[in-house]
Amino acid sequence: MTSASDSPALHTATIRKVLDRIEDVMLDAAKSTRPLELDPARKDLFQLFVESHRAGLVDDDLEPSLTADGLCAALSNRWGLKDTVQDTMKQKAPLSGDQLAQMRSLWSVMRMWMEWTYAWDRWVEFHPE
Repeated sequence: MTSASDSPALHTATIRKVLDRIEDVMLDAAKSTRPLELDPARKDLFQLFVESHRAGLVDDDLEPSLTADGLCAALSNRWGLKDTVQDTMKQKAPLSGDQLAQMRSLWSVMRMWMEWTYAWDRWVEFHPE
């Protein structure tokens, strides 16, 4: 994996590849009707988090980034969820079952990503040398 200090084009390509892999994990879990919070999805997502963090991509100062917010924005744009939610709110109509399932799975990944980021960033506090 690359690091955040590499060229912007390489940085963006690396993020795209990670997002593709995250999306694959999410789709596999949906097909098998297994929660993302259970292995093998959880293990696979955590591995992607570790790789992303190690590459410096989980950084609020990067644009684009693989922070939980960056991940949410990228996948919701990829799936058209932002426009869909805005349209349904204007029309006062409910989301379809598929769209709701996508929102739930996206929230699950985001929540785990936030928890891992928090724990990873505070590791040093609780493990002095």
